[in-house]
Amino acid sequence: MKTANYQNRILTIDQLKRQDYQKIYNAGKNGELSCPACQEKVRFYLGIHESPHFFHIHLVGKECPDAIPSSKKEDVEEHIVERDGFQIPQGRTIVEDKLTSELFKAVKIIDSGIPFSLKNRSIEQINQPIYLKQLEEQGVHLDESQSIAVTRTEGALLVLAGAGSGKTRVLTARTAFMLEANKIDPRRIMLVTFTSKAANEMKNRLLSYPQVNKGKVGQLVTGTFHSIFYRILMFHSRDKWNAAKLLKKDWQRDRILKEAGKEIDLSEKEFAFDLALQQIGFWKNSLILPHEVKTASDWDKKVAFLYRKYEEYKANADLFDFDDMLIGCYKLFLSSPELLKQYQERFSYFLIDEFQDVNKVQYELIKLLSRINQNVCAVGDDDQSIYSFRGSDPSYLLSFEKDFPSAKIITLDQNYRSSHEIVTTANQIIRLNKTRRAKKMNAQFSLGMPPVLFYPYDEEEEATMIVTDIQEKIAKGSIPSDFAVLFRTHAGSRAIFERLANSNLPFKIDSDAESFYDRRTVKSILAFLKISLNEDDVHALSDMLPSLFLKQSALNDIKANSILSDCSLLEALAHLKTAHKFQEKKVKKVVELTRTLKYSSPLSAIETIEKDIGFQDFLKKKGDEAGKLEKGSDDIKDLKVAAKNFDSIKNLLEHAAHMSSMNKEIKNLGKHFPDAITLSTIHRAKGLEYNTVYIIGTVDGSLPHDFALNNGDTSAIEEERRLLYVAVTRAKKHLYLSIPEKRRGKKAKASRFLLPLKKDVKKG
Repeated sequence: MKTANYQNRILTIDQLKRQDYQKIYNAGKNGELSCPACQEKVRFYLGIHESPHFFHIHLVGKECPDAIPSSKKEDVEEHIVERDGFQIPQGRTIVEDKLTSELFKAVKIIDSGIPFSLKNRSIEQINQPIYLKQLEEQGVHLDESQSIAVTRTEGALLVLAGAGSGKTRVLTARTAFMLEANKIDPRRIMLVTFTSKAANEMKNRLLSYPQVNKGKVGQLVTGTFHSIFYRILMFHSRDKWNAAKLLKKDWQRDRILKEAGKEIDLSEKEFAFDLALQQIGFWKNSLILPHEVKTASDWDKKVAFLYRKYEEYKANADLFDFDDMLIGCYKLFLSSPELLKQYQERFSYFLIDEFQDVNKVQYELIKLLSRINQNVCAVGDDDQSIYSFRGSDPSYLLSFEKDFPSAKIITLDQNYRSSHEIVTTANQIIRLNKTRRAKKMNAQFSLGMPPVLFYPYDEEEEATMIVTDIQEKIAKGSIPSDFAVLFRTHAGSRAIFERLANSNLPFKIDSDAESFYDRRTVKSILAFLKISLNEDDVHALSDMLPSLFLKQSALNDIKANSILSDCSLLEALAHLKTAHKFQEKKVKKVVELTRTLKYSSPLSAIETIEKDIGFQDFLKKKGDEAGKLEKGSDDIKDLKVAAKNFDSIKNLLEHAAHMSSMNKEIKNLGKHFPDAITLSTIHRAKGLEYNTVYIIGTVDGSLPHDFALNNGDTSAIEEERRLLYVAVTRAKKHLYLSIPEKRRGKKAKASRFLLPLKKDVKKG
């Protein structure tokens, strides 16, 4: 159906503004749409594979005749009125003088035209080592490259393990082969992983292999870099490295920085101390000491100051953090050559997982320990190196032969996870990176279902289309855990989170994903809206103060003035005395404007705060808008997109509070519901796999991120391309890439990373 009744007027799809689709969808959810013919309730369909249409809710498949053929323009009356954001003619249908150019775009598929051919991955049984035959009998199948990686145990070896190539199987089978076929003492083997979960999974898998028992697995030195080298520190200096002295929690480190920040007047509500901690971790993992930091911006100078104070505090209090575990062990080996030699003789074999993610201190530790035997098996994929922000450096994998000249290189190029169609798309994307080890992955199966490009109008519609598609697939037999929605940054997940939160679908989010409405800039903007409705909202006033360049200590003066003058807190703010007359004048103007906000629409009110009240100027004067991954100005743009859905400030604030509560609830519930849709950043999804993956916001500015586009550094762009490659290769069967026409209210351009696929794109 192309027509529906809305408030006694007829809507016609072909003649609607494209930006009104989401509003119409919401009206249908609220029971405000009906069939012009039978008067039954109808809904507006916004999905991926079908064009938008109206449909009966309770009468599935029923098709009533449209009230007015959409092509009869002469039936339209001229007089137009505005109602709830819609332009509605006094006659029978909504039209414009000419149709908008932003029409609904049908999906397109990525069809490379490369036919699928299964490469023979089996190996000759005749010449196989006996232990590999035993593995094969137990269902542990190895292809030719995997078998070589498992059995070549002497000397340095670099295993280039492409996405889905079975690297965990290779690492565990190699360890079992060393134990059972070569009879190597397990105490001489160090198996390093990047997470405790990965280490436990490898131990459990080892126990399923022929002849391997708990005793042998227990003697292996396995774990993360931190756990292994912390054990060494504890053994040699238990008092200094006692666990009671470890700064385990983020809030503990955060508190130290905030105390130091007071010395240079850094506001807790304004300065990004969490990002400062991340930067300090980067410097430490790169073995850059406080006095060696080179600052390129005012923000860097502030963080460098905090770094110095942070290290001084730990030294005086005899405390240490997780990064100190590696640095401490590195310094211990350098200062004690005899001790280093003991460990060099103790460990003869090193197996390192996710080698593309090692940082400088980790690499230097492995180099030190393996100097005598050189038996290092490094397994990784430079195409999946995406953690440069925490010091990871793919150059160690790319130049492995420099430090290990006799190294052999084996490429695992068979992808056992994803379909041929998805693998081919991933190959096309990543091949344009210049700094990489050349490899081309090959799939083991084809489903005849190419990846899909779809074109929502904006973030709101993008979320609706994805949720509709998931609901359709679940109705056909899929389960929630089959699905993942991936995004570049947490900020990009607002709309999809809200749509899922208002559905009956179970979903889970990253443990560190804060609510969009709890973000520093968003809270400050909402504070103005809150206090316009309630002039005595002390929490809102507190959140406002930084943007007025007032310290939190001013809050006590404002409270006192409010009591003495018997007026609201907002009015008392207008009478606040400061050291500068111009500031007092500005504060009075802000109070006057804030009081008028309650009479505006949410979008108009936010624009007033941004421009007339001067919030945008405040962000610029902070001086940290440039060079940051997530900018406050971008949060304002995202908030304005969300605000368009609400007709009153009260409704927007209630929604924000509800979503903030839902965020906390979902994080707690997610632990108890394994069968749930996954919402995740691409970084957090690495190493995981799903039947169906939706990648949202594949447009320039999102993926690649603005930060990389404005960086001027080729390596930043190449890492962004690797991010997309990682996201694409999480999908096993179905892959959807969203290309919204609008992003943050402005025209968007399809990601430059999709250009290699342009010749392969066909109408769906």
